[in-house]
Amino acid sequence: MKPLHIVLAVISGAIAGATVGLLFAPEKGENTRDEIIKYLKSKGIKLKRSKIEELADEIAEEIKG
Repeated sequence: MKPLHIVLAVISGAIAGATVGLLFAPEKGENTRDEIIKYLKSKGIKLKRSKIEELADEIAEEIKG
Protein backbone atom coordinates (compact mmCIF):
# COMPACT_ATOMS: atom_id res chain seq x y z
CA MET A 1 0.00 0.00 0.00
CA LYS A 2 1.19 3.47 -0.76
CA PRO A 3 1.60 5.88 2.16
CA LEU A 4 -1.15 8.12 0.77
CA HIS A 5 -3.61 5.21 0.80
CA ILE A 6 -2.72 4.44 4.39
CA VAL A 7 -3.25 8.05 5.46
CA LEU A 8 -6.59 8.22 3.64
CA ALA A 9 -7.68 4.93 5.22
CA VAL A 10 -6.81 6.20 8.71
CA ILE A 11 -8.62 9.50 8.15
CA SER A 12 -11.66 7.72 6.71
CA GLY A 13 -11.75 5.33 9.64
CA ALA A 14 -11.52 8.17 12.14
CA ILE A 15 -14.30 10.08 10.42
CA ALA A 16 -16.51 6.99 10.19
CA GLY A 17 -15.93 6.13 13.85
CA ALA A 18 -16.68 9.61 15.06
CA THR A 19 -19.72 9.82 12.83
CA VAL A 20 -21.15 6.54 14.10
CA GLY A 21 -20.65 7.71 17.67
CA LEU A 22 -22.35 10.99 16.98
CA LEU A 23 -25.23 9.44 15.06
CA PHE A 24 -26.06 7.13 17.93
CA ALA A 25 -25.91 9.95 20.45
CA PRO A 26 -29.28 10.91 21.95
CA GLU A 27 -29.55 14.25 20.18
CA LYS A 28 -31.66 15.63 17.38
CA GLY A 29 -30.43 14.92 13.87
CA GLU A 30 -29.70 18.57 13.19
CA ASN A 31 -27.53 18.85 16.30
CA THR A 32 -25.76 15.63 15.38
CA ARG A 33 -24.98 16.88 11.89
CA ASP A 34 -23.65 20.12 13.36
CA GLU A 35 -21.35 18.06 15.60
CA ILE A 36 -20.14 16.05 12.59
CA ILE A 37 -19.38 19.26 10.74
CA LYS A 38 -17.46 20.67 13.72
CA TYR A 39 -15.49 17.43 14.02
CA LEU A 40 -14.59 17.38 10.33
CA LYS A 41 -13.47 21.00 10.47
CA SER A 42 -11.38 20.33 13.58
CA LYS A 43 -9.57 17.61 11.64
CA GLY A 44 -8.75 20.05 8.86
CA ILE A 45 -11.30 18.78 6.35
CA LYS A 46 -12.49 21.80 4.47
CA LEU A 47 -15.58 21.28 2.36
CA LYS A 48 -18.53 23.48 1.59
CA ARG A 49 -21.25 23.09 4.21
CA SER A 50 -23.59 21.51 1.66
CA LYS A 51 -20.96 18.86 0.82
CA ILE A 52 -20.34 18.10 4.49
CA GLU A 53 -24.09 17.81 5.11
CA GLU A 54 -24.36 15.52 2.09
CA LEU A 55 -21.57 13.36 3.53
CA ALA A 56 -23.28 13.25 6.95
CA ASP A 57 -26.58 12.24 5.34
CA GLU A 58 -24.87 9.53 3.30
CA ILE A 59 -23.17 8.11 6.38
CA ALA A 60 -26.47 8.16 8.30
CA GLU A 61 -28.21 6.25 5.49
CA GLU A 62 -25.45 3.63 5.38
CA ILE A 63 -25.74 3.07 9.12
CA LYS A 64 -29.51 2.65 8.98
CA GLY A 65 -28.88 0.10 6.21
